[in-house]
Amino acid sequence: MADNKVKSTKPVNKTPPKSPSDPAKDRAAKRLSYDSNSSHEGAMAGELSALEESFRKFAIHGDTRATGKEMHGKNWSKLCKDCHVIDGKNVTVTDVDIVFSKIKGKSSRTITFEQFKEALQELSKKRFKDKSDEEAVQEIYKLIEGKAPIISGVTKAISSPTVSRLTDTTKFTGSHKERFDPSGKGKGKAGREDLVDASGYVSGYKHAGTYDHKVQGSK
Repeated sequence: MADNKVKSTKPVNKTPPKSPSDPAKDRAAKRLSYDSNSSHEGAMAGELSALEESFRKFAIHGDTRATGKEMHGKNWSKLCKDCHVIDGKNVTVTDVDIVFSKIKGKSSRTITFEQFKEALQELSKKRFKDKSDEEAVQEIYKLIEGKAPIISGVTKAISSPTVSRLTDTTKFTGSHKERFDPSGKGKGKAGREDLVDASGYVSGYKHAGTYDHKVQGSK
């Protein structure tokens, strides 16, 4: 009876089996995708950080107590001058002051970084009139990114024969010559006043201070 039973056959699956995936290739593809996204996000973050870094540098300029999180109007004007936001044609000093007063709070004397970007957006419309709003903002960002305050007014040493002659102590005469030793170092009070010798020795005595040495040597 068992032999006469017909065994049921399963339908043959004609679909070719999938090749097993390579774990190494999958990991490499995921890493490549992650690196690509990270580099794009990093570029955006770097662009923002460059702008914020310049903001902080100008915010603390000339103020040892500043934290860099807020900027005064004076430093705002300096930033606009040093970074050439003010071109004297489309954007003037007056425009910069007006925008600052408009953006800051009524009772505040400073602006935050977010308000700083709002102020730049206002100025970008005047500075780059021939560009769209987004392009104008990017262009004005480029003027500021990576910049630092310009320190001016530093006195430079003047090198000239006249100055050299006037500062050469070896050529001094009279009482001026007595104020310096042969090396050019000032004698201080001894070079300006006649100091009284209170040691008890006669003026000009050459053996001053040798008594103790002679007494001890004779013992």
